[in-house]
Amino acid sequence: MAAEELKSEANEYFKKQQYEKAIALYTQAIEIDGSNPILYGNRSFAHLRMESFGYALRDASKALELDRTYIKGYYRRASAYMSLGKFKLALKDYETVTKTRPGDKDARLKYQECQKVVKMMLFQKAIAVEEDSKSVAASIDLEAMVIEDDYSGPRLEDGKVTESFMEDLIHHYTQQKKLHRRYAYKILLDMKEYLKSLPSLVDIPVDNAEKFTVCGDIHGQFFDLLNIFRLNGRPGVANRYLFNGDFVDRGSFSVEVIFILFGYTLLFPGRFYMSRGNHESLTMNQMYGFQGEVKAKYTSQMVELFTEVFNYLPLCHCINGRVLVMHGGLFSSDNVTLDDLRKIDRNRQPPDEGLMCELLWSDPMPGQGRAPSKRGVGIQFGPDVTKRFLELNGLDYIVRSHEVKAEGYEVGHGGDCITVFSAPNYCDTMGNKGAFIIVNGKDLKPQFTTYEAVPHPPVKPMAYANSIFSLFS
Repeated sequence: MAAEELKSEANEYFKKQQYEKAIALYTQAIEIDGSNPILYGNRSFAHLRMESFGYALRDASKALELDRTYIKGYYRRASAYMSLGKFKLALKDYETVTKTRPGDKDARLKYQECQKVVKMMLFQKAIAVEEDSKSVAASIDLEAMVIEDDYSGPRLEDGKVTESFMEDLIHHYTQQKKLHRRYAYKILLDMKEYLKSLPSLVDIPVDNAEKFTVCGDIHGQFFDLLNIFRLNGRPGVANRYLFNGDFVDRGSFSVEVIFILFGYTLLFPGRFYMSRGNHESLTMNQMYGFQGEVKAKYTSQMVELFTEVFNYLPLCHCINGRVLVMHGGLFSSDNVTLDDLRKIDRNRQPPDEGLMCELLWSDPMPGQGRAPSKRGVGIQFGPDVTKRFLELNGLDYIVRSHEVKAEGYEVGHGGDCITVFSAPNYCDTMGNKGAFIIVNGKDLKPQFTTYEAVPHPPVKPMAYANSIFSLFS
């Protein structure tokens, strides 16, 4: 089949949002005609939709290497840069387009919007330097937050989360109502203090006959979170859960998701666990919707408080010393031990390299060894890397999340590396199932439950995202 025919077939799969098939066909076309910048540009766009920002960046750069006048190449590369938080580089690409096509209104708009983001980031960075030593939590005055007479929502009992409060809160949220700001702030303050007491690697003991559930990304899909509880039971002393990062962003009910998860953490400390994901970070929240949602439903001050709380989320958990659970994956070095993970100073924004970065961002790959990340952050690691890590640390297997899977989960690396993703029909477009894993303490053998997405109110994903995203397509 000729390259042009393959491209046309790939384009059809792209329109159907079957991006993996589109990428495979664009790749075949490139193997036939590697000098066509459009093929690289199209594959870059498909990688963007798959959130493989590193690959998208590589393809867009290759397209521009072949043809410096290929305008879509600049657009694609700028989108990849924006998604990776490299705002200045994105601005440079948009600036190139506006200079090349001064009459192009679309290019001018993209440039102006990107410029706003860069200015905002620089301003916030300057403020952060000035206020680095100040704790937002310390400035919160709960007593000044008067509960109005007409407020009929859930109320903390003596300042504490109770089971009846959680039942009321879930019902309240299904009615698309808001928790009073006084209680919302109290939960955040209590969460910060609780999380500060935890290590970066939390050990989880599970008794032989005890059931334990691991869930992956939720991404603000509140009604799908409730479906997990319908299928598997509400959290409780005898129904323990670990949610493995990326609770917020993308989906537009992230506030509801995070307060339900925080509420259960406070209600059942040591029985309900949360790991940090790559989206529990300031840059991600600024771009992918959580910051905008918190500002819309509460205040800018609460955004800052969330950042403080997220900084204390543990980075990984170890079940019975035999199963390590982290959001992203493994490391660029072979000699990493569990003790090394326990020693990580996590109270900060995720760095661009090192153990903390790789725990949050890395992905498995089928081939041996290591490779640069398809995301542009972290690494890709093969089955040999996983096997050596397990042997060094006396582990049975690892569980991670971070990637959409058609069935909601994937068993890779000969059973050594399991991916679980719990947000079905991700962003209302991907058509994937969601899944969770159940183990018992006796054998820790993973059992998988999969499910379809459930209906939600007519609020689209990314409704609160930075306006620059509406221009990417």
